Amino acid sequence: MITFLSLLLTGLSTGAIYALVALGIVLLFKAAEVVNFAHGSLLLLGAYVTARTWEAVGFPTAVALGVLVGALAAVIVERLLANPMRDAAPVALAIMTIGVDIVIATELNRRMGPDIVVVGHPWGGTAARLGDVAVPANRLIALLVAGALIVAFLVAFKLTDWGVAMRAAAEDRETAALLGVRLSRVTTLSWILAGALAVVAGIFLAGSPTPGLSPAVGVIALRALPAAILGGLDSTTGALVGGLVVGVAESLAAGYQDQLSFLGRGFGDVVPYVVMIAVLLVRPAGLFGTREVGRV
Repeated sequence: MITFLSLLLTGLSTGAIYALVALGIVLLFKAAEVVNFAHGSLLLLGAYVTARTWEAVGFPTAVALGVLVGALAAVIVERLLANPMRDAAPVALAIMTIGVDIVIATELNRRMGPDIVVVGHPWGGTAARLGDVAVPANRLIALLVAGALIVAFLVAFKLTDWGVAMRAAAEDRETAALLGVRLSRVTTLSWILAGALAVVAGIFLAGSPTPGLSPAVGVIALRALPAAILGGLDSTTGALVGGLVVGVAESLAAGYQDQLSFLGRGFGDVVPYVVMIAVLLVRPAGLFGTREVGRV
């Protein structure tokens, strides 16, 4: 029972991190109907800046710099590449983001090489105990921070002018534009938020029990893509639920890999995609996605 509770808490904390990344993916899909495959590289870029600057400026300032760089990089991609292609097919936009991902990831891989870069979390690798259950402090803090950011976002999404504009644009872009919604501003702000949320997630992904930052962290972050899809690409609530489902499923599969050995070693690495496929077979639009209805 203790093992199960430990795996459950670890899965929830990992799922909260995935939810931050998935939320950014959903934001961009709602704002610009683009699936951003460069999200993992933007995450890695911001986390890399934090890792390289924390010794000189301190951890809080380094985090702020990393988030700023991630958001700025997202805006550059949007202004120079995505915006000129706004009338292109969604597939073309998705392919463009794959190219961006390859360019950024290749450069960061060249800079880091085989080394593990330490991010410099003040809490280090300490573990927190909840009764008989021990969980890395990094994951508990990640759960709290991610929860606070997600709640703040959902409140802003419901109550602020930007949130109303976003929902209007997602419902009908042409009508929203006719009503005075500045679609370019909504889209740019969505890219900024998506980049910033991804960097926060990356900083926690590079902490305990992970030894540090490496190019693999960007690949791990893409496990949030099936979380966004199974939750529903046009649903912010679905991003949260999808992230938690994927995190818990991955943690349990890795923790009970001996009992699941008949499925092959490393099954935990593919379980996010297995869960995604299983959900899509039952609900093709995702758990909370909007089903398209065609009239005959």
